[in-house]
Amino acid sequence: MRERRTKPALERGSVADLWRNTLSRIPTAYGRLVYLSSLRDPDTGRYEHHGLSAIFGENEAEQALRRSHEETFTEWLSYDLEQQKADLDLYVSQLTVPKRTVVETWARLSPHRNMIPAGTPELERDLYLLDIETLLELLKNEYDVAGPDRDA
Repeated sequence: MRERRTKPALERGSVADLWRNTLSRIPTAYGRLVYLSSLRDPDTGRYEHHGLSAIFGENEAEQALRRSHEETFTEWLSYDLEQQKADLDLYVSQLTVPKRTVVETWARLSPHRNMIPAGTPELERDLYLLDIETLLELLKNEYDVAGPDRDA
């Protein structure tokens, strides 16, 4: 007789699978935020991952991705500014693009705003934005990235 898994068991399974096979291979919390937010459809807000959906179904996969995004965001917020800076430095160091280019692009396009999970309380959203914008200023100084009126 086949064992029937309950909904909580399925959720643990999909989240555990996602962490075991994908997220654990991304060495930074910020990198996991980038990855997870990239799986969120900007038109619907739903998370999509073909492989996870094939194993667990679309709804289960979407719930696992949403939960993982929220947990990773909470993890990032639990870091102090020094830990966040170290995490960002590691993330940037693993990119194939020059660090200065990355910082210039971040300053111009503000992609960090897309990393916030939907439904994040305003206080947490504000804390994240304050932290990341402070870190961006540090990175701009570190990589000598000119601001809009710095060359004037």
